Amino acid sequence: MASIPLALSDEQRALREGVADICKRYPGEYWRALDIKREYPEAFVSELTKAGYLGALIPEAYGGAGLGITEGALILETIHAFGGNAAACHAQMYIMGTLLRHGSEAQKRAYLPKIATGDLRLQAFGVTEPNAGSDTTKLQTTAVRQGDRYLVNGQKMFISRALQSDMMLLLARTTPVETVKRKTEGLSVFLVDIRHVKGLDIRPLRMMMNHSTNAIFFDNLEIPAASLIGEEGRGFAYILDGMNAERILVGSESIGDGRWFTEKAVAYSNARVIFGRPIGANQGVQFPIAKAYMAVEAAALMRNKAAALFDAGQPCGPEANMAKYLAAEAAWEAANACIDCHGGYGYAEEYDIERKFRECRLYKTAPINQNLVMAYVGEHVLGMPRSY
Repeated sequence: MASIPLALSDEQRALREGVADICKRYPGEYWRALDIKREYPEAFVSELTKAGYLGALIPEAYGGAGLGITEGALILETIHAFGGNAAACHAQMYIMGTLLRHGSEAQKRAYLPKIATGDLRLQAFGVTEPNAGSDTTKLQTTAVRQGDRYLVNGQKMFISRALQSDMMLLLARTTPVETVKRKTEGLSVFLVDIRHVKGLDIRPLRMMMNHSTNAIFFDNLEIPAASLIGEEGRGFAYILDGMNAERILVGSESIGDGRWFTEKAVAYSNARVIFGRPIGANQGVQFPIAKAYMAVEAAALMRNKAAALFDAGQPCGPEANMAKYLAAEAAWEAANACIDCHGGYGYAEEYDIERKFRECRLYKTAPINQNLVMAYVGEHVLGMPRSY
């Protein structure tokens, strides 16, 4: 049976402190400068990698720390609680799970140790397409087998970190949808080396936040047949298998954001004096902050439950989805309370609030829209009719 700890262990506190020490060397000024120029936090990611934090979930047998999703969540939460943005590197934690669970032993030994040390970066996740979106079974990128190679054609949209990654986990259709019995069949996963290849066009997209986001075009891209992960045609199941980890980890970033916003709001409302007293004494300021704090704490409890179930090898789909939903809502509530508390200063770049405000809003949309989480809970948890 999974148990939910109510306090961090000594090892987990040391882990949090180690991540925090790195974060303190990259204050708001660092992230603000990158945001203005839309540049990747290369120095920060490199230091996290060298310290072993991005290899935390890789088993020790392959050069990683062999920690659980609980510790991975703590790492990402801490980065956000100190004002950073772990979206620059979080994908590596959940992408490598597909390789670990479904790759061959030869693939795992070839790639996981190098990913753990940072000699290889696996940060790009090629799933979303312009005409597919959340309906993954409708994706149109194809991978056609030709002897010992696959020929890839199609387009991906909103693919982050492709220019900063050596490898991409790619989902493509290997069997036409009209010839399979179930629409979830005929999709395959590939681990693609995207360095120095022909037929790959990566076009950066200017987004609301600094997220290193791209549109990607495949034009007869040739990849070795050995790039295939697991069995051909079973890629959809492999991708779904990693979704719970993704929900837990991304939800943890929202929890970190919520903690950052509430801490910032409390400090400012205690220090800002208007009409002879701190504005935090006014219920109109105090209550939204208190309400947001409670929402963040509640979301953290659901995240902890999901992580405990995941690490115990027990089903956690409902908990992982609810954790992501509650955390994203709580972070957004805290963001609004913080920006309202600061008034005009909340819109000033030097306070970092407007940057974090933009960044935290993403998680109400990605990696899954809030409405789809509610649809999942309605259908699969409550047993209600399918709504879409």
